[in-house]
Order: sequence, then structure tokens, then C-alpha cells
Amino acid sequence: MLNKLLRFLREQDMLAPGDKVICAVSGGTDSMAMLFAFYLLKEKLGIRLEAAHFNHRLRGEESNRDEAFVRDFCGRYDIALHVGSAEVVPGEKGLEAAARDARYAFLKSLDGKIATAHTADDNAETVLMRMIRGTGLKGLGGITPVNGKIIRPLLTVTRRETEAFLESWCLPHVEDSSNESDAFLRNRVRHHVMPLLLEENPRLAENLSRMALRLREDEDVLSAQAEFDALPGVESLKAMPSALRSRVLERFLKQNGVKEPEDSHIALAEALLYSDKPSARANLPGGVTLSRSYDRLEVLPGELSGETVELPCPGEVLLPGMRVVCGPAQRIVNTADTFTVRPVGTMLLRPRRAGDALRLSGGTKSLKKRFIDRKIPASERQRIPVLCDEQGILGVYQFGADLDRAAAELPAVTVHFEKTKNKGE
Repeated sequence: MLNKLLRFLREQDMLAPGDKVICAVSGGTDSMAMLFAFYLLKEKLGIRLEAAHFNHRLRGEESNRDEAFVRDFCGRYDIALHVGSAEVVPGEKGLEAAARDARYAFLKSLDGKIATAHTADDNAETVLMRMIRGTGLKGLGGITPVNGKIIRPLLTVTRRETEAFLESWCLPHVEDSSNESDAFLRNRVRHHVMPLLLEENPRLAENLSRMALRLREDEDVLSAQAEFDALPGVESLKAMPSALRSRVLERFLKQNGVKEPEDSHIALAEALLYSDKPSARANLPGGVTLSRSYDRLEVLPGELSGETVELPCPGEVLLPGMRVVCGPAQRIVNTADTFTVRPVGTMLLRPRRAGDALRLSGGTKSLKKRFIDRKIPASERQRIPVLCDEQGILGVYQFGADLDRAAAELPAVTVHFEKTKNKGE
């Protein structure tokens, strides 16, 4: 076991001389074997060794027994021990997930590298569980060997080897009675699925764990290829191999508010890419709206509300993705984003409405027809502000002032529309 541990530490570049290693110790077979292995190797590795125990308070006196056992063992071997505890309350993902979150929050609060005692058997069980639930290459990669300050040095060591190691050194451990319950999927896989597979191949746990580590390396290479400064255009995305495209889209969704993109979310993004419509959109978790705008995928800012917004002058108004500024005109301007007008009464900003029309140099057309002529996607039309007063439309952003309302001489006011940065742009 010690040789396997040392080899894996080197392969994964987990430690360097001078590191402080804090072993997460429950008192069970695997964590006790890991702690004592590091105790034997600490001089060879040049590390400072400490331990940590988290009392979940889920098993009454048995939980307190485990804490006392770990305290006693660390005291006898002069290993500094950190102890944490909390009342664990089941969340949306259940009691097991809540306990894990509480435990890792405590461990990550400690200063040093945190070693957890996940074995090859744990890794194999994780792979099987993810296969049962449905997964891709990332899921088949199993447990991460190194995740920030968390290291898992026993992923090539089997549970039988940790048991044999403790026996050879006549070391004690405690049993967690919850491990006997079939209430959790992992325990059902451990008690009923793994024994059948081990009959077919006694080295199954090692083989599955090694397979997972190789697949994780493949995933890392593919993910590195999916890094872009800006999301490629629609045609470029469609030309990519599916394995690369899905990772590019997953990364883009994460960067734009979808915390945990699922296969269904990536499928929605791909459906936009292959849609016959040059303009389409999809709603995703977190209030994210993904839009196809001809050759671009983008995340939309919020739309203008149906209500009007007063524009003071002088003054400014912030709209979703835009700042609108009004002030006394110094000269006559009429461009797509800046125009000089002479309003009557209060100026208002609002989204377009049915029947809106705008007179430009080519004549008067409805806003709907002008949007179509400019090929402005339907998904963007409600985001284009219309400037009005008591007598009607003064101008429209991206088009300019209505020629019947544009100022021909001073005094007048100038309205300027300035886009602000939105995530993903």
C-alpha cells in the first residue's frame, strides 16, 4: 500500500517538501490507514502532518464515540487534530449531500492540503452510480484526484489493501453503522452490485479506477480545446466535432449564469444553432435567456418593461444594457444613436407598440417593417427604446430622429444612447 501511495503522489504531483498535510479522518478503515501511512512517510516526504475530524451528530452516541476514538489515536501519536461539528439539516439533495457539504466546508476552512481517503473501490462505485443515473465523459472520470487544496492519494489503493495494512500494524478502527443501510444508492451499489462484478474480475475496483483516471485526462484535453476568448460564430460552432462543441457551449453557459449546465441545456443551445430561423431564443435556469441572432449566440439582458420611463433633461436613465443621456444641444446631430429634437412636454422611453411608425429619408414606414428591413431579430426588437413626447415619437435608437420631429435649429436638446457592458458580450 505504501508503494502505491507514493507512486500516485508522484504521478499526480500532489505534494512538495514543506507542505502541511491534514488527513480527513472519520475513524474508519480507509482514513485510519491513510493517516498512519502518512505518519510513516512524513519524514521521507518532508511534510508536516495533522488530522481533522468532523462530527456530523447524525448517529448520537456513536458519532461522539468516533470523535473520541480519533482524539485518542492522534493524542497517542502526537498528531495535531482539528475537530469540527454541526447540526446537519437535509437540503434539496438529501441528507447525504448536506452532510458532505458541511464536512467539506469545515475541511476547506483549514490551512493546508486536505487529504481524503477515497479508495479505488470508492472511485469504482462512483463511476457505476453515475452510469446508473446517466453521464458523459466527465462523469465517467470519477473522483477528482486533485481539486484545489483537496488531494485524494488512495485512488489506486483498494479497500482490501487498507484493511490488510491496518491488520499488519495491529491498528484499530471504528465502524459506521450507517454504512450497513441500503437507504443510500452508494451502499446499494457497494453491497449488491460490486460483489457480483468482483466475482467476474477481482481487480474490478482497480481497473475501473484506473479507467476513470485515464478518461479524466481525456476530458482535460478536450476541455482545454474548448477555451475561447469569445464564443465562435454559429457556423464555426456547427463545424466543430460534437464532443468539442458541447464543451464550448457548456463553458459559455457557465460563464453566463447557468451554474450547472445539464445535457438538456446544452441540447437547447444546439437546437438554436441548427434552427431554420435566424432568430430564436431559449429560456434556461437562473433567468438566463439564450438567443440566436443570425451568426451569433448571445445571452440577452432583460427586456424593457411595458411601462414608460421618464427621461429628465438634463439627466440620464439606465435601461437594461443601455444608458440614455439628455442635455442641451450644442449643435444639430441626427445619427443612429444620437439625435437632436425639440420635445413638447415630458420625454418618455418605452418599447415599440403596434402601430408605431417612423419617418426617415426614404419616407414613413411602420417600425415593424423597418425592423424587418434592417434584419433586426425578433428577440431584440423589444429591447430597442423608442423616444416619445406628448405629440408622439421623437426618434428610435438605431434609426435616428423622426424627420418631422428633428430639430432644425437651436435651442433644442440632444439625446444620446450608449450601450453598457453585458456579461458575455
